[in-house]
Amino acid sequence: MKNYTITVNGNVYQVTVEEGTTAGAPAAAPVAAPAAAPKAPAAAPKAAAPAAGAGSVDVTASVPGKICKIEAPAGTAVKSGDTVIVLEAMKMEIPVVAPQDGTIASVNVSVGDAVESGDVLATMD
Repeated sequence: MKNYTITVNGNVYQVTVEEGTTAGAPAAAPVAAPAAAPKAPAAAPKAAAPAAGAGSVDVTASVPGKICKIEAPAGTAVKSGDTVIVLEAMKMEIPVVAPQDGTIASVNVSVGDAVESGDVLATMD
């Protein structure tokens, strides 16, 4: 058995893991999967960057988080301050709003994607 000290959101937990059992092997796989998952979506917006040229105004993420809703798909007319995309960060839903009046030219993310602060989420004309 191995003892670990794990800190999550400022809370310290003592965890004991038994070695040599088949029950421990599946537990290791999910730990590796979430670590790899954020890296793949981070590369996806970079691949979508050439499509960002479709619009002249960028709509960017103000905080790192996960896309939970797309309120205005491509082709939607929006006014300044209208919600375009909703981000989930720290268990809160944060609206990403249109910086000016216009039409959404492209949406560069999908629901469930992880984004960083400053990432281009959509473009407008």
